[in-house]
Amino acid sequence: MTRNKIISLDAMGGDYAPYSIIRGADFISSSRSDIEFLIYGDEQKIKPLLDKNTSLKKRCKLIHTDSYISSDEKPSIALRKGGKSSMRLAINSVKSGQSDAIVSAGNTGALMAISKVILRALPDIDRPAIVTSIPNIKGKNTIMLDMGANVDCSSEILYQFAVMGYVFAKAAYKIENPKIGILNVGSEDLKGSDMVRSAATLLKESDIAEHFYGYVEGDDITRGVVDVVVTDGFTGNISLKSIEGAAKLISNTLKKGFRSSILAKMGYLLASRSLKKVLKEIDPNTYNGAMLIGLNGIVVKSHGGADAKSFSNAINVAISLIDDNINDKIVREIESSSYLQRDYIDDIGGAL
Repeated sequence: MTRNKIISLDAMGGDYAPYSIIRGADFISSSRSDIEFLIYGDEQKIKPLLDKNTSLKKRCKLIHTDSYISSDEKPSIALRKGGKSSMRLAINSVKSGQSDAIVSAGNTGALMAISKVILRALPDIDRPAIVTSIPNIKGKNTIMLDMGANVDCSSEILYQFAVMGYVFAKAAYKIENPKIGILNVGSEDLKGSDMVRSAATLLKESDIAEHFYGYVEGDDITRGVVDVVVTDGFTGNISLKSIEGAAKLISNTLKKGFRSSILAKMGYLLASRSLKKVLKEIDPNTYNGAMLIGLNGIVVKSHGGADAKSFSNAINVAISLIDDNINDKIVREIESSSYLQRDYIDDIGGAL
């Protein structure tokens, strides 16, 4: 008999915490009897919410914490002073084996810094990255990393991201031969920074060279030109927010259009089912939840502005990663290959 999956929640992280976290977890509890939660946060604020969310109350343990990490706190300060914070204790529970994953909508930099210190990075990984999937016009998902954890990256770091994205595509999405692209300002070989061109050279000379498509541009992300898009966290985060902003613009424009006249409202009644399906497909909240890949443990980052339903989607991401034994698969894939052999990368890097 298999035990229930246990997920730790940083109940104090995010713009609408703790309400959105507790309500989101309750959505999961009402439909999944195999999921339990360890909830870390202020008991005075959380207990009244649990009393109203009865499904969750039956399947959770509340651990009181006096402190939490604010959204504007520097990661270095969070590391030094956040030892008893809701985020730190939730991450500790993954390290100790009390839980199978942690989900937090809190400070991204602090989450990455504390997770790296507590859980440690996988062998031969210098910097873990935030990886997520973005829907494309082919009806599939484009995997993209880094989405904001590492603003400045060397060519070697981008190469590691490419390897992790490749392995993630195979393990999580069952893509047999993932195609990898590096985000650039053009598709020509001479375009881009030295860092980007050097990363491309590393990939061309590596064991996964046959999977390297080349450079891709911003509009290629949603076109589904490649399975994995690699970039630094600065560009990746801007790209993600731009895509989300465009989706919201389209959604709002459609809604306004259908409210503009009686004929438009009649048209909406005829097309409402299809329209709702389209709006759901482009709603960023539907795809909330990104894994911090490259760590010895499952850490999922939710949008800071996630509402309850959106946060429940981030929890579902954690559940699917647990079900897929994603970290074990990533470790096995990396260990059984020479993709990240340090001497190999150093040799190639020195020749650039």
